[in-house]
Amino acid sequence: MKSTKLGSLLIALILAAVGFFILPVLSADNASASPFLAIGILIGAVVVLLTSGEASSSTGGNAVQSDERQTLYVGNLPYRANEAVVRELFENHGSVYSVRLVKDKQTGRRRGFGFVTMDPQGAQDAMAKLNDNEFQERVLKVREAKEKTSPENSSQVTD
Repeated sequence: MKSTKLGSLLIALILAAVGFFILPVLSADNASASPFLAIGILIGAVVVLLTSGEASSSTGGNAVQSDERQTLYVGNLPYRANEAVVRELFENHGSVYSVRLVKDKQTGRRRGFGFVTMDPQGAQDAMAKLNDNEFQERVLKVREAKEKTSPENSSQVTD
């Protein structure tokens, strides 16, 4: 979505520059450049409106809703479960954007928990249906993920 806005702005600026620099040269009576600048800006505004209308209609007018995501914490995962299997399990409940299973830095083995990012409605459905349910002989814990905290705040030791 940001690239569409940036592209539209770029087009508007180019058209304004064309109106300011090129059109007065083409005119026969050496008129002031101001009207041509205004014409370039108006043309640019029309192009921006048309391109932003195309972007919202191509997404069904719900560009903001399609960008909404919710991250779930998934605990007590079987160690043999991989990203593909977890993705398949959660895709039964909604659109899955990403699956990240946490591994131990030293051994490279999975630690038995991970995070799934999906659409909010699917996330609510997955929490309701998968929490405390058995998956590959383990009872899953599915909850809304908490925000990351900085390392300084999360493990302070007091004397």
